[in-house]
Amino acid sequence: MMRLILRLLGTWLVGIALILIIIDGTKSLGANDIVMTSLGDTWTLLHADSLARFREFLATRFFGPVLEIVVSTVLTFPAWLVLGVPGIFIAWLGRSRRVRVFVRQDQL
Repeated sequence: MMRLILRLLGTWLVGIALILIIIDGTKSLGANDIVMTSLGDTWTLLHADSLARFREFLATRFFGPVLEIVVSTVLTFPAWLVLGVPGIFIAWLGRSRRVRVFVRQDQL
């Protein structure tokens, strides 16, 4: 059951990353330059209030200043990269663990 959840979550994240990279590719073609939308810009475009609340939440934590530096850095990365890399890793964790049996040609 856990592998199914990991595969679904990983596939979902990779799917969103593909959509975001297609959007960036389309913008790049239109601008005649490489365009990469950051996670912060994408999050602001989708729901700016939740980003502001998330930053307020981090400010009230004990390690708030350290977390703010890390989050600010991650928010500058391309959105497709931030979602795609963990998505591939999570999908890899959920893969089926079959033992591969190799058959020689004379055994067929």
